[in-house]
Amino acid sequence: MIIDVKNVSWQRDETTILDQINWQVSEGEHWCLVGLNGSGKTSLLKIISGYTWPTKGEVSVLDNLYGTVDLREVRKSIGWVSTSLMSQLHEHETAFRVILSGREATIGLYTAPTVEDKQQAQELLEMFRCVHLKNRPYGALSQGERQKVLIARALMAKPRLLILDEPCTGLDLLSREQLLAMIEQIAKQPGGPALVYVTHHIEEILPCFTHTLLLKDGKVYQAGENDQVLTTDELSRFFGVSVNIHRSQGRSWISLGEEAIVR
Repeated sequence: MIIDVKNVSWQRDETTILDQINWQVSEGEHWCLVGLNGSGKTSLLKIISGYTWPTKGEVSVLDNLYGTVDLREVRKSIGWVSTSLMSQLHEHETAFRVILSGREATIGLYTAPTVEDKQQAQELLEMFRCVHLKNRPYGALSQGERQKVLIARALMAKPRLLILDEPCTGLDLLSREQLLAMIEQIAKQPGGPALVYVTHHIEEILPCFTHTLLLKDGKVYQAGENDQVLTTDELSRFFGVSVNIHRSQGRSWISLGEEAIVR
């Protein structure tokens, strides 16, 4: 089992952020996590990654029951790419050195990389068609280029679980589609990591994603295979307005229904 969350709740002060969350991710599944701002997505990710302890419930990730294992060791098998990480990296470091730093999950490169490390980083650059970025300072890269480098960095440690936390935020249409194509390539790799992709946007749910979890007000609204979750009726109830779903190229595209009132 990749993720097994049972009856997890989390409170901050007197406020309940997560309420009785149950979620299971099995081998061979790739999930999307969809929710509006304030739905509890980041809190759930922090619990799964072992950075926040739930108020109630049980968490097991990669068959490691939290509370019985060293979370520092578990985190070595979890890659997490987020915009908050982007701001922590040293802008003067080259893209190549940023990718190499993923081997030890450090901010900066503090140990001499091996020949094998350099070869792996080069292969990742080639895989994502970023060889031309190799010696460019990280701070000089575009938003889309930075996201590609961050994902390559996460893959250096060969994680079994890769969490992509709204990676398309701030990207233009072309950059977004290029990044999504890269993510689909990762999903198709034999022996590659299980993916959890976090987004606000239904159209970013690629054909490679098998399941979707809808999170609303700190509760699981719906979870299951995409053809059961990404329906007009389910999403209309989830968003609280009438929506239309159009499917093209294996993806769902959403628009407001004519009768929806936008305030």
